[in-house]
Amino acid sequence: MSDAPAYTPPKVWTWNKESGGKFANINRPIAGPTHEKALSVGKHPIQLYSLGTPNGVKATVMLEELLALGHTGAEYDAWLIDINKGEQFSSGYVEINPNSKIPVMVDHGEPKPVRVFESGSILLYLAEKFGAFLPSDRAGRTEALNWLFWQMGAAPFLGGGFGHFYAYAPAKWEYPIDRYAMEVKRQLNVLDRRLAETAYLAGDAYTIADISVWPWYGSMVKGILYDAGEFLAVHEYKNVIRWTEEIAKRPAVKRGRMVNRTWGDPASQLHERHHASDFDLKTQDKVKVAT
Repeated sequence: MSDAPAYTPPKVWTWNKESGGKFANINRPIAGPTHEKALSVGKHPIQLYSLGTPNGVKATVMLEELLALGHTGAEYDAWLIDINKGEQFSSGYVEINPNSKIPVMVDHGEPKPVRVFESGSILLYLAEKFGAFLPSDRAGRTEALNWLFWQMGAAPFLGGGFGHFYAYAPAKWEYPIDRYAMEVKRQLNVLDRRLAETAYLAGDAYTIADISVWPWYGSMVKGILYDAGEFLAVHEYKNVIRWTEEIAKRPAVKRGRMVNRTWGDPASQLHERHHASDFDLKTQDKVKVAT
């Protein structure tokens, strides 16, 4: 354990210093905008404001999957929101997402524009709007929603818990890393046991449950998220690995992972997406670099 002296909480907590860690400059205990700026609006009915984090990937994969099925109404503009610069605190952003997190979506295809914030809500909204990736029978629908809501409740332990203390905190502390590593491994075991029984989380069909869980836990078992694959011994979760690899091969998933991505191989990044041809242009740029 650490030799640091034990912390005694004050009677009343006050915000008198930055929280520390990678995102200290954007963490604050109050909501609301920090600056005035309107959001851009493109020509498509659906406008997405996001970043290619796991939660952002959920939305872009879903939209690309819908387009792959022929739902032309799912055409969208994806605008980059740089959370490190605090762009999620603009007046325009806060107006459509008072929680100032990514992603957020506005559907201008309705009689009155509909704002949709929280990634799980976006998946459910799109599934119901287009009648896709969500079973229509009560039992199947409920099972898909079971796993969708499981992910929404579980991911904070993986992201804000394990991810923060393992990868982003200003110092490594044994207790929180052990506590959250234990919980993440339990969650991976929950998934592994389920995927030993079924091809996908809700059963035989690929649904919004998989689209929700895959960007987080698929990235974990592939060793991408927090570079913690060895630490968490993710090779133990054979069924999660099988499921992860199958989903990763889907063309719509490959496209969705590129959108609003600003790190990694430049060929894997499409900072903004305004038309399906943007992917073709990215491929052409890759060929030009190679030649």
